[in-house]
Amino acid sequence: MVKAQNSPDGPAAPLWVRRPEALHRAAYAVAALVFSGQIVAVLLRGSDGPTALSVLLAGGGVALSWWQPWAGLVVTSAASFAVTAVGHDPLSVWMMAVLVLFSVTLRGKQPLAGTGIVAAFFLGAFMTLGGFRGGAIVGAAALFSAIAGGATGAALRIHRDHWWILEERAESAIATREIEATRRVTEERLRIARDLHDVIGHQVAMLSLHLGAAEIGLPEDAESSRQALVSARSSARTVVVETQRILALLRVGDDTSDGEALRPTPSLSGLEGLIASFESIGLDVRPSIDIPAGFVEPSVGVTVYRVVQEALTNAYRHGEGTATVEVREREGRICVTVENRVGHPLRGSGSGSGSGSGSGLGLVGMRERVESSSGRLTIDSDDGRFRVHAEFSPLGAVV
Repeated sequence: MVKAQNSPDGPAAPLWVRRPEALHRAAYAVAALVFSGQIVAVLLRGSDGPTALSVLLAGGGVALSWWQPWAGLVVTSAASFAVTAVGHDPLSVWMMAVLVLFSVTLRGKQPLAGTGIVAAFFLGAFMTLGGFRGGAIVGAAALFSAIAGGATGAALRIHRDHWWILEERAESAIATREIEATRRVTEERLRIARDLHDVIGHQVAMLSLHLGAAEIGLPEDAESSRQALVSARSSARTVVVETQRILALLRVGDDTSDGEALRPTPSLSGLEGLIASFESIGLDVRPSIDIPAGFVEPSVGVTVYRVVQEALTNAYRHGEGTATVEVREREGRICVTVENRVGHPLRGSGSGSGSGSGSGLGLVGMRERVESSSGRLTIDSDDGRFRVHAEFSPLGAVV
């Protein structure tokens, strides 16, 4: 049987929901108490054999219902005829039958059928053998006690099932969110791997080219310098091979299309085209870009491009109104700021300094990318504004 658990993100389930057998056992405990009390009363009063047998019949029906719910319910309800026939007050038998009905419906049996069985036996005994003793009030009490027992058990069953459904939905939502977060972070890491491959490959190739040119330009008697340049070129080739090996591990599972693979490496020069692409799909962007030419290393330029891309993606999906983009050089550092008004707050975006835990799905990848370039990322969500700010050294050194 499924059991509800306490949720750290919501109200705790009641004890009877977390322990569904508790009410079931409690009903039988009360029925056993009523039966024991009635047996004691029979002994103290010195009742005759038929009265004792009718009470024992009711108790036997209660015990039978533990394993055979319908059979036990019928036997316990039928005992009301026997008790009424011997002229004994059937109240205790009615209580046992109602408690059995409660347990039966709580276990998921048909409440209408169970209520009908109990009500039929109660009213049948009252109107035939009982001769309407006690009047309409007793008859109404018999009828509504049966209805109350069946309705209460069914209602608690429905409420319990509702808790379970909510818990399953919450667990499913959490699992889906974690899968989506993992997918987004993996995509960002693959994208970082592709960008690093292109940037590092180009830079090391240029380094090797310049080392070769320097080697050719050396005088014939500079043998030690020539050997040093040869070693440097060999080290450059080793860097390329090792980088490709590491990036190959990062790109396991990469299913990039041919069109994506042929796309140029992102850079600061592509920011205008990036902003134009968001404007073409309806996002109002106000850019302010002022970076001196040749001021930024290519790897840092890729990171700046990706930060702006992810921030504008979030502004388009979750924000409203105008998004401002500012990319400037300040005191020898690259400062990137993207700000927009919040329409649908990003779950877990947090506020304050960027030293906190990761934000939403794509923001986790953004933070990893910034930190991989020795940058500093700050994410704020205050006064209805969502702000992403990143700072870098133009050479990728620690800020």
